[in-house]
Amino acid sequence: MSGQSLRATITAFVALGTGFLVLALGLAVAGYDPFLSMGALWRGAFGSWYALGSGTLVRAVPLIILGLGVALAFRAGAFNIGAEGQFYAGAIAATWVGLQVGTWPEPLAIGAVWAAAAAAGLAWVALPVLLKVKWGVLGVISTLLLNFVAEAVVSFAVTGPLQETQGVYPQSDPIADSARLPALAGSRLHLGLLLAVGLAFLLWWVFARRRAGFRLKAVGAGPLAAEISGRIPVKRVVAFALLFSGALAGLGGGVEISGVTYALFQNLSPGYGFTAIAVALLARLHPLGIVVTGLLFGALESGALGMQREAGVPAVAVQVAEAVIILVVLLADVLVRRAASRTPMPQEAA
Repeated sequence: MSGQSLRATITAFVALGTGFLVLALGLAVAGYDPFLSMGALWRGAFGSWYALGSGTLVRAVPLIILGLGVALAFRAGAFNIGAEGQFYAGAIAATWVGLQVGTWPEPLAIGAVWAAAAAAGLAWVALPVLLKVKWGVLGVISTLLLNFVAEAVVSFAVTGPLQETQGVYPQSDPIADSARLPALAGSRLHLGLLLAVGLAFLLWWVFARRRAGFRLKAVGAGPLAAEISGRIPVKRVVAFALLFSGALAGLGGGVEISGVTYALFQNLSPGYGFTAIAVALLARLHPLGIVVTGLLFGALESGALGMQREAGVPAVAVQVAEAVIILVVLLADVLVRRAASRTPMPQEAA
C-alpha cells in the first residue's frame, strides 16, 4: 500500500471513529442511553436480512451512483453541488417515460427509463456547464441554485401534468410494470445494485487505465499546467466531467423511480445529492471506495430509522455523525496540503 493510500485509509477510520464518538456523546448529553441507541443503529442497518436487503442496500444504491457522479466532476476540479437537482430531473423524466412504456418488453422499457433519466440529468447541468466554460461562472453557485429549481419543478409536475389520474394526491400514477426493476424475493433490493457496482468498476477502469482518466486527474491537479505543458483542452475536459456527472446523478433518480418508489412525489430524495458529496469525499474520489462508503452511509440512513423506532432518538441525529465525518476528512486534507507546502525541495534541504 502506498503512503497516500495508507493516509487515506487512516483518515477514513479516524473520521468514522470521531463521527460515532461525537454521536454517542451527543446522545448521552441529550439524555438518551448511548449504548441502547448505538445498538439500535446497528440493528436497524445490519440486524436482519430485511434490515440489510430492504434498508441499507436499497439506500446505498442512489448514494453510490450519485457519489460516482460527484467524484467524476471533482476529479476534474469541477465542483458539482447540484446532484440533488439532477437526481430530481432524472426522476421526472423516468416517471414520464415509465408511464408510456406499458406495452414494451421489460428490458427495453427499463433501458428507456434509464436513458431518459440520464439524459435529463445531463440536460439539467448543461446550463452551469455553459456558464462556466463561456463566462467562468463558479459551478458551485450555479449547480447549487438549480437544486431549488428542480424541487419546484417536481412540485409543479405532481400537482399538474404528472399528477395521478384522480387528481387528489400530489404524486404521479405508478409507472408501468414493465419499467420496474426485478427485486429479490422477500426484500426491496433491486437490480440497481448491480448497476451501481458495475458503474463503479467502469469508472475505476477509466480513471486508472484510460487517457480520459489521466486528463481528468491532470486538469483537477493543475488546470494551467495541464493546458500549457500537457496541451490538454481544459475547458472541454471540465465540460465532459460536469455533463457526465449530471448524467450519473440523473440516472440515480431513474433507478430510484424504477426500483423503489415506482412513482414521483415531493421530497422523493432525503438529501441523496448532498450525502453523495460526503460519500465521494470519504472515499477520496476512488470509485471502488465509493461502493464501500455508499454502503456505510446507506447503513447510517437505515440505522437511523431503527434508532428512532427502538430508542426514540430522532433520525436526524445521525446527520451529526455524517457532518463530523465530512469535517474530519476536509480538515485532514487541509493539514496534508499545508504539510506538503512546508516540506523543502531536495535541493533546498541540501
